[in-house]
Amino acid sequence: MGPPLDFAPFVHGGDLGAARKLFPGASEPFLDLSAGINPYHYPIPQFPTKIFARLPQSEALARLASVAAQAYGAPSPSHVVAASGSQILAAQTAFLLARGRASVLAPTYAEYERVAELAGHNVVEVADVGQLADARMAIVVNPNNPDGRIVAKETLLALADRLQRRGGLLLVDEAFMDVGPDGASLGDQVERGNIVVLRSFGKFYGLAGLRLSFALAAPTIVARLAAALGPWPVSGAAIEIGTAALADTAWREAARKALAEAAGRLDSLLAGAGLSTIGGTSLFRLVRIAEAERLFQSLGQAGILVRRFGEHPSWLRFGLPGGEGEWQRLEKALASFRRPAS
Repeated sequence: MGPPLDFAPFVHGGDLGAARKLFPGASEPFLDLSAGINPYHYPIPQFPTKIFARLPQSEALARLASVAAQAYGAPSPSHVVAASGSQILAAQTAFLLARGRASVLAPTYAEYERVAELAGHNVVEVADVGQLADARMAIVVNPNNPDGRIVAKETLLALADRLQRRGGLLLVDEAFMDVGPDGASLGDQVERGNIVVLRSFGKFYGLAGLRLSFALAAPTIVARLAAALGPWPVSGAAIEIGTAALADTAWREAARKALAEAAGRLDSLLAGAGLSTIGGTSLFRLVRIAEAERLFQSLGQAGILVRRFGEHPSWLRFGLPGGEGEWQRLEKALASFRRPAS
């Protein structure tokens, strides 16, 4: 028997309960900029209350898969499986494979290391895509969280080919691909058989609490994931809202434009405060500052939560404010941090 597994809770953004314990006297309400979620969420459509009273219907779930396949570029609905969040899909994918080496392109979202270890894999972090080729499971977040790094599609396909020759699988988390470069997704390549692409609904559509994500993969992998997830992998409300939102191409294009403009405004605000932006996407920006911990504390006391990184103490990640009041609140807090003591 191996060493005991660490079931300690995963540290992530968006934990306002923890923020209030850390900053008990902070201004309320908290402005949460720590999770990289669209602050301009998709408008929730009206639907019958019976959605909450009955079990999710298989026909509705099939419609969701069909719309998701079209939205994400999968070959067909049989290449799509829905679940209540990418974490469970990542974990179930890891459990599909015999135990072996799981290599993660780092630095990145730390949950992947945890779920791969829980599945019994020997997890290593690597700094270069070329170092992923000898793994049983190679994990790439693309665009990357937290720095927005993009690995070219051709590079990932070449990696998938090398992995396939030795029975390996490529897991690509495209949680932020809705704001990524056109044509960069591997969703249209999952028929190759050893590629699993994860897509997060909640981040781009601003409805993270709905808990809806998708895995795009070959039908044989989708069938195994679906069997593991059971007959009701997502709620009826998630099915209805997800189906409507993913079919709304006009909203999607307008949101991409609005987020790009908001990210530009955030760039200007951060630069004006003397912060050096080193990466990001249209949903977040990563800055490097020697006084990162002091800035984190200063913003926290002002009721503004950003994401810090224990392994990279000079990094902070800023999500987008929403309404004008939130923008002004962030600008004021940054100015206060930079103001010389009297």
